[in-house]
Order: sequence, then C-alpha cells, then structure tokens
Amino acid sequence: MRVDSKESERRKQPDRYERESVEFARAFTFLDAVYAFALTLLVVNVDPPEPAAWSDLGSLLASGLGTQLLGFAVSFVVIAVFWRVNHRIVGGLRAVTSSVLTANLVAIAFVVLIPFTTQGISDQATADEPLAIALYAVDISAAVIAQSSVALLAQRDGVVRDPLPPRALAVRLADTMTTPLVFLASIPVAYLADAGWARVVWLSLIVIGPVSGRVADRRIARILREVRGAPGSHGEGKHGPPPGASG
Repeated sequence: MRVDSKESERRKQPDRYERESVEFARAFTFLDAVYAFALTLLVVNVDPPEPAAWSDLGSLLASGLGTQLLGFAVSFVVIAVFWRVNHRIVGGLRAVTSSVLTANLVAIAFVVLIPFTTQGISDQATADEPLAIALYAVDISAAVIAQSSVALLAQRDGVVRDPLPPRALAVRLADTMTTPLVFLASIPVAYLADAGWARVVWLSLIVIGPVSGRVADRRIARILREVRGAPGSHGEGKHGPPPGASG
C-alpha cells in the first residue's frame, strides 16, 4: 500500500506528464516539428548559381554550389542523427518532467542554430576561415552535451523505463562525449593548420564513433552481468539499451 501510495503521489506531480497523456504527445510532437524545420532551413544556405554557371556540370559545381551542397549534406546527416537520438530517448520514457522538457528545449536551440553555422562552413567566401570551423564545432558540441543532459535528467527524475546502473550510465556518457571532444579538437587545428585539416578531424569520427560505441557496449554488457549476479539484484538485469545512446 505504501508503494502504491508513493506511485500515486508521483503521478499527481504537476510537472510530470505520463506517456499516455495529451501533454506528453504535444511536447514531443512539437520537438519533432522543430527538428523537421531545422532540416528544412538548411536549404536556405544553397544559393542559386548565376545563369552562366548552368552551361555544364563543372561550371555549376565551380560556382560554389558544390561546397554548399556538401555543407547541406553534412548538416542534414548531423541533424537527422540528433533527431534519431531524441527519438530513442523519448521511446525509453514512461513520463516526462519539466526538467526533461527544458533540457530538450536547450538542445533544440543549438540544433536550430546548425543551419546558421552551416552557412559559414559551406560558403566559399568563409569556408576556410577558422572562425567558421570554430562556430560550427561549438554548436554541434553544445547540442550533443545538451541532448545528453536530457537522458541524464530523465534517469534522475525516474521516468526512464529501463534505467542503467550508474556505472553503465557513466560509460555511455563517456562514449557520447567522444563527438564533442573531436569537434572541439578541430578548433585549434583550424587555427594552427587550416580548415581542411580541421574537417579531416571531423571525418575521424567515422572510425572513432563506431569503435568507441562497441567498446562502450561491451563494458556496459559486463556491468549488467555483474549487476545480475549481485546479491539482492532481482530484476535489475532487465536494463535495455540506454536512452541517449549515441549514433
């Protein structure tokens, strides 16, 4: 009865909305719409070339369209990954609290800035400027950190369906932080070398990301096995994939 009373009391909290509620659906429908809007805004960075550039494909790409399309493609993938991670986090929630919603709003604020910072790295006149690289790297890093805080706050507030043990959560967080670390590492490279080498640092995530993810998955699996085997840990072995897992 005491447990039921606590559960009932928690459900009545004014800043907590259960998954079945209209408020829960409205909140995440809004967030999905913002991600879609950020993706759509990317096309604003693609300027129509001069009529003369349409004579052949080489002229068209040389007009700056190629660089702009590359920036569009990179940022489209980046925003899509942010949306997928957000979708995974939401899929693991049984309710939402005001702190989780606030963290989500902070995260999408940085995501909505991506079209703006993409302009700097995709415009031929500014693509090689270290500041353009730095602003883009800081924006992506801030978005990753803010989105990670969503998963952490959700676990703290007790609204995650299958919460991870603290050690496993720390491992997942360390894995997620590889992305901002790589992006931030590109900033001194841009200033000390050039923007091209800074982009090479970004490309290293193609290798670093999967390797870090596999290592984290193995460590988390080992921690969960230890939790299952610990005395008095009945039912703790049901932890699923952690919300907010990168990729």
